[in-house]
Amino acid sequence: MGIVVRQSIKGSIMNYLGVLVGFITTFFIVTKYLTTEEVGLTRVLVDASILLSGLAQLGTSTSAMRYYPYFKDEKERDHGFFGWSVIIPFVGFVIFSILFFIFKQPIENYFSQNSELFVDYIYFVIPMSFFMMYLLVFETNSNLLMRIVVPKFIREVGIRLMTLVVYLLYAFDVINLNGMVISLCLTYGIATLFNIIYLFSLKKVSFKIQPSFVTKWLRKDFIFYTLFLIATSLAGNLIPVLNTFFVSGKLGLAVAGVNTIAVYIASMVEIPYRSLAAISRPHISQGMKDNNMLEVNTMTKNVSLHQFLASTFIFFLIWINVDLIYNIIPNGNVYDEAKFVVLILSVVKVINTSLNVGATVLSYSKYYYYSLLFTVVLTITAIYMNIKLIPIWGMEGAAMASLISYIVYYTLLLTFINWKIKVSPLSMREVYTLIIILTLFAIDWLLQNYISKYIISLFDAELVGRIFDSVIRTSALSVLGIVIIYKSKISKQVNNIIDKFLSMLKLI
Repeated sequence: MGIVVRQSIKGSIMNYLGVLVGFITTFFIVTKYLTTEEVGLTRVLVDASILLSGLAQLGTSTSAMRYYPYFKDEKERDHGFFGWSVIIPFVGFVIFSILFFIFKQPIENYFSQNSELFVDYIYFVIPMSFFMMYLLVFETNSNLLMRIVVPKFIREVGIRLMTLVVYLLYAFDVINLNGMVISLCLTYGIATLFNIIYLFSLKKVSFKIQPSFVTKWLRKDFIFYTLFLIATSLAGNLIPVLNTFFVSGKLGLAVAGVNTIAVYIASMVEIPYRSLAAISRPHISQGMKDNNMLEVNTMTKNVSLHQFLASTFIFFLIWINVDLIYNIIPNGNVYDEAKFVVLILSVVKVINTSLNVGATVLSYSKYYYYSLLFTVVLTITAIYMNIKLIPIWGMEGAAMASLISYIVYYTLLLTFINWKIKVSPLSMREVYTLIIILTLFAIDWLLQNYISKYIISLFDAELVGRIFDSVIRTSALSVLGIVIIYKSKISKQVNNIIDKFLSMLKLI
């Protein structure tokens, strides 16, 4: 776990730098200078592009993790493995672009009533999805070489910085709405170019394919696995963007814009997951290939625990400050109607980031084809619950649809992998962590009800008092939580990090 933890920490630093830029962009530029409808437009465009790019990859990012151990050979430049990873997505992009144009009219009909502005810009989905596709392909290549920091910087910081510039240009009337949409597409193109340059700089990569190296068994297994991934992608890539399409299509782009800010706040919960999942997958893949189930089970539990530790702690910090967040951002009174969407989706993020390692184990096992069944169940449940709950509860209904769907999905998935593979991400250490977090929530409730009002009353400006109170409560509870986790010895890795930090303080 050493290299996993180190790379994860570095990747998380990049993620949080990106969050800082994204925080400024989303909360102080987007909410101030863009209308809720324009916010909804950018969200739907990005999510539609994510869906198309995810399908067009033909499962490359997943199959690369599964089959790279068979190609891995530094002397032979991995037998042209990376060449295959470039060709296959291009074929997929051509196929799904054709399908996009075939079904364009039904798509436009669905959005035309409540989200007409999206219909005006629907063609921009094609170039944006192309850049997104290869951005992920080259990032996956770097992950396989255990180099996640620079690609993370490009994705999490670089794209957000360029996006910030685009929004500022729009805010000060340097570009119009057309120029903003075009520029947003170009940011992904520039990021993809940087990823290509970095990958070549590693000097371990060859894009010259070697068809003769691919044995009959490997070719047959790869084709079957790829066909399986295509079927899985039809459902799996739809889930992350399903709420956006339902909310924008049924409630309109303006409501989707309000929902977008809530989704962004909740997405902070999963930031550590992006790094730890990326760096742990190759190790899990290697362990499954070597049939070292003891190592896989240990790593699965460790990954799940550290994801749960990080995600619940971030969720705690977000929720105890959610009112302050909406008070600070421009037009916060417009966006705070989605406050409970933040709560529900944050819980969804905690569940997904903590338990998704189970899906990773299944995808690299000989039972990988069962994941299609679970994904179909997830998709059908999500679609059904969205249709039922959005008319009743609106945005909150869409969030509840996600929560119910993932509870059903992970209940079935974890039961299966524990039965068939004898691997489980769950452990009692997560129960202890949950008790600690719930205790911190209880303490915060007491502080807000009996101390916060007094602290706020000391200041003439209420907002200043709220900020001061938030800083005091957040700092005190964070330190208390870290001390309890350290003393409880829930995680040896976390304790080692804290010990190193304390040693540095002593030296200073």
